[in-house]
Amino acid sequence: MPSLPDPDTWRAMGSLDAIYDHEVFVIDRAPAGVDDPPTIVYLHGYPTSTHDLAPVLPALTARHRVVAHDHLGFGLSAKPVDYSYSLIEQAEVALEVWRRRGVKRAHLVAHDYGTSVATEILARRERGGIDVELTGVTLCNGSVHVELAELRVIQVLLRNKVLGPLVAKLVSRNRFAANMRAIVADAAALPDADIDTMWALLEHADGRARMPQITQYLVERRRYWHRWVGALTRLDLPCHVLWGDKDPIAVPALAEAHAAETPGARLEWLAGLGHYPMLEDPERWSRALLAGIGGG
Repeated sequence: MPSLPDPDTWRAMGSLDAIYDHEVFVIDRAPAGVDDPPTIVYLHGYPTSTHDLAPVLPALTARHRVVAHDHLGFGLSAKPVDYSYSLIEQAEVALEVWRRRGVKRAHLVAHDYGTSVATEILARRERGGIDVELTGVTLCNGSVHVELAELRVIQVLLRNKVLGPLVAKLVSRNRFAANMRAIVADAAALPDADIDTMWALLEHADGRARMPQITQYLVERRRYWHRWVGALTRLDLPCHVLWGDKDPIAVPALAEAHAAETPGARLEWLAGLGHYPMLEDPERWSRALLAGIGGG
C-alpha cells in the first residue's frame, strides 16, 4: 500500500469551517460530474483523524459524496484548552458540520471513538432532534459497550485525571508507533511514513496535551451507557456491523453484542484485520462498506 498523504497534502484536500467559535477541518469530496450523489458521513476514531479515510477515499467517492471532519481536539481541527471534549458536544459539532455542508440525507459510518458520537446522534434522532435524514448506519470496531472492551494501559493512564497530563508529556513518537502497531493485525500495515503523519496530526496545535481531556470519553461511555446502547436496541434503520475480527481492543464480543441488540443488524467480519481495517486492507474495507450500503 502506498504511503498516505502528508499533513500538508491532506490539509489542501479539505477546509476549515468555523463551528461554534472553533475551526473544524472538513473533507467534502464528491464524484465529478454527478448531480446529487448519495452521501456518506464519517465519524473517525481515537487518537487519529479523518486522515484514516485517505486510502479508501478514491473508492468511496467514485459514486458517493463523502463528508468527514476532525472532531475537536483531533487532527487539523482546533484543540482548545478550555473545552469539555464531551462526546455530547462532539455530536453537536458533527450535526452542525453536516448542516453547514447542506447534508440532508446520508448513510452514517462510524469507527472507534466515532461510534459513541454516532450513538449520541441516534439517541437524538429517536427524540426528533436532528435535521439530517439517516438512511442507515455502519459501526466499525468501536467500544460503545465499554464493559466488553480490552482497554490499552495507555488509555487507562490517560483517563486518570492526576496521572494523565504527565503520561501525555511522556508519550513519544516511538511509543505512539508501538501502541498503534499493537492494535492492528499486521504491524507492516502501518509503515514509518504513515506513523509520522499520524503523529504530526496528533501533535498539531498541541494536541498531545489535550489527550487526557479527550480520554474522559471512556467515563462517558459508562455514564451514558443506557442512552447510547438503548438507542441501538430501538434502532429502525439498516445497521451494518463491519468488524476486523483480530481487534485486541474492540474485541469480537463487542460486534456480537451490537448484532444481537440492534434490530435487523447484519454482522460482517473482516477476517484477519484489527482495529483499523480501513488502513490495514483499504480495498476490502471499502468494498464491504459500499456493498453494505448498496453502493458496491
